[in-house]
Amino acid sequence: MHCRKIDIKETNSFSKIFIDYINQNPLLAPFYDLPPTKKSFKRMIEKRRMDNKKREILTDILNQQYSGFQVSEPTALNIERLKEKNTYTITTGHQLNIFTGPLYFIYKILTVINACEVLNKAHPDHHFIPVYWMASEDHDIGEIRSFSLFGKEYTWDTGQTGPVGRMHPGSLKEVLEMLPERSEIFEKAYLEYHTLAKSVRYYVNKLFGDSGLVVLDADDATLKAQIIHVLKDDLLDHHANDLVESSSAELAELGYKSQVYPRAINLFYISGNTRKRIIKEAGIFKVFDTDIEFTEDEILKELESSPDKFSPNVILRPLYQEIILPNIAYVGGPAEVAYWLQLKSTFDHFGIQFPILLPRNFALIINKGLMKKMRKLMISVEEIIMPVVELKNKYMEEHREINVDLESEIKIMEELFESVRNKSKMVDQSLEGFVQAERAKVLKSLENIGKRIIKSEEQKQSVALNQIQNLKDKLFPQGGLQERTDNFLNFYINHPGFLEDIKNKLDPFDFKFNIIYED
Repeated sequence: MHCRKIDIKETNSFSKIFIDYINQNPLLAPFYDLPPTKKSFKRMIEKRRMDNKKREILTDILNQQYSGFQVSEPTALNIERLKEKNTYTITTGHQLNIFTGPLYFIYKILTVINACEVLNKAHPDHHFIPVYWMASEDHDIGEIRSFSLFGKEYTWDTGQTGPVGRMHPGSLKEVLEMLPERSEIFEKAYLEYHTLAKSVRYYVNKLFGDSGLVVLDADDATLKAQIIHVLKDDLLDHHANDLVESSSAELAELGYKSQVYPRAINLFYISGNTRKRIIKEAGIFKVFDTDIEFTEDEILKELESSPDKFSPNVILRPLYQEIILPNIAYVGGPAEVAYWLQLKSTFDHFGIQFPILLPRNFALIINKGLMKKMRKLMISVEEIIMPVVELKNKYMEEHREINVDLESEIKIMEELFESVRNKSKMVDQSLEGFVQAERAKVLKSLENIGKRIIKSEEQKQSVALNQIQNLKDKLFPQGGLQERTDNFLNFYINHPGFLEDIKNKLDPFDFKFNIIYED
């Protein structure tokens, strides 16, 4: 496989705030601590500290969560290393999409793994461990229940509600039976484990365990006990809401749109198979759309005794992550980087070190078959990102048998009418309007003739133009980036070495767009 790198701006697929962050625009400097460069990690190591007790708790919880799993040696070693003060994590988080969801999940994981490998070589006296934070408490089943394979969408039909990590995956058997090829990894994951969180831990460990990736499920009472002070502040004093709103307003003044919007209370309450927002009305804390309610004393007692029932939203989850992990960097996509930039002042308020925001890798995969079609159409690897209209126009320009452009004829006609207009004025000024009207008719006729000629030429080249359209539709589904729609099984089924091949092509500190292709 080969790789060409292009500037992400050329794809026209990324937000202004993300591009400015990558380019270290000084306007954004107040909204993060250190830029995503290799040099920054040495400084972050000096800043980041975590006490031994928290490390012991983290290691114990991870060992409990991996109990019953066949843990790879690199992962087992990394879990034990978390007890050591010179060990740090680089983390990415993602929803529990069925069958891993879109390709960019894979790119997030590979970015974390590769970043740790680079840093372990650069700083041999320290250990850097890749971590995948499962969004197991998320309750939006609609966002995880579908995936796209070979152009067809498969959907999990389940009526389950509440945190997705606690859902039973057994009914995914119906989806497994619909797939064009058997997938033993996912068959075991979904049919032998009783929660979606355990299923995901199994297949992520199978796919990436040899690289030492550690999977963390933060839906845990012992871990949440460490953030009670943050959750209490959110319930009573609402500092997160006020600080994020202030940062968002500052970013808006600089021309950047907000990615997330805080609430007065940024917590959900988990009860049985429901996860609902906590709101406060007339001094009473209520769980939205339920009959559950608390006085202030009651909810504080509930928080102390059952912290696992309190679930942070997108505003508080990053703080939770940085409190329980010895984390120095978070790997995320454009939307994640954007909302983390809204949180810096909240981190400062709670005295929590803000991590380096490391953008994930971005890629387009082109297989042999599509590369062959591109060569036949004389489309280069770099040109494939062009809008389809431009690609078609380019092809037409290069393959026209005659010049169908009528610009020279139109220019001659305009010159003739200008001569006629001048002569008519000399005879009768009132004829000028008549001449101009006739001029407009003739030029309109020439324009229509030109369109008919171009249309006829396009019909002659219709087969090639349709091939260009089909090519773009396959590589850019629904007009978007491939990585946001297609699943990794599109490539992995026929090429089990796909993940390793892609991993070797991605540089975690190069923020260009990767076009990876086969000869």
